[in-house]
Amino acid sequence: MTFSSKLQTLLPKKRWQRLLLEAALFIAVILGAQYWQTRDLPVGAAPPLDGVLSDGSSARVGAGDTAAPTLVAFWATWCPVCAAEEGNIVAVAKDHRVISVAMQSGDAATVAKHLQERGIGLPVLVDADGRHAANWRVSGVPTHFVVDAAGNVRFRVVGYATTWGLKARLWWAETFPA
Repeated sequence: MTFSSKLQTLLPKKRWQRLLLEAALFIAVILGAQYWQTRDLPVGAAPPLDGVLSDGSSARVGAGDTAAPTLVAFWATWCPVCAAEEGNIVAVAKDHRVISVAMQSGDAATVAKHLQERGIGLPVLVDADGRHAANWRVSGVPTHFVVDAAGNVRFRVVGYATTWGLKARLWWAETFPA
């Protein structure tokens, strides 16, 4: 007896069809919402991002800037979702290049104090006036971009992102270049 025949004996046919329809509808709603959230974000060549991180190193995204993909993570000190996922970004930064951008969160001292209070040692590009966010068309945080080694935006994620979801996107961008 196959799995589907066992399942059909457990569930009446109409109920089985209804469950499939509900699952398909759920997936369609999730994908539709994700599309809606990312519809205005850049695709193709990544917009310029150039600045000095809080540790004094340079943050630059573009073609040939690195041999591996980069996660560009826009967040804010006042964002509760950003606070919930900050551990995910720190975990990704252990294995991958991450440029963390503090959007409209105050000056460098304010952002540094916030990071120290939260116990985060991740270098940050402070975007006090929001010009980097505007250039990348970021209107809400958190927003994440995976930029491949050729400088192309490969993935865009708005909202909470898991460690494994971000790592999988970075792996994909590295393993399957565009």
